Amino acid sequence: MVKDPKFTAREITKIGWYTARMAKRGIAGENVHLGDLQKKVDRIIDGAREREARQAADAAEAEKAARKARAKNGKTRK
Repeated sequence: MVKDPKFTAREITKIGWYTARMAKRGIAGENVHLGDLQKKVDRIIDGAREREARQAADAAEAEKAARKARAKNGKTRK
């Protein structure tokens, strides 16, 4: 199973809201459909994973640019 990403405050709040709605529907009975809310929660989790991957890629790109700038500055100092 894939590790859950670190969630933002908004994502935590939305997941909590949908979980509460699922619980409320669960009180109504076992035959109540929860699939729509489960899909929304899954969509939030997938979005958080994509955001984390995008942030990691941006950080790697920034580090690469910083290394390149340091190398360039080191050559011009001599």
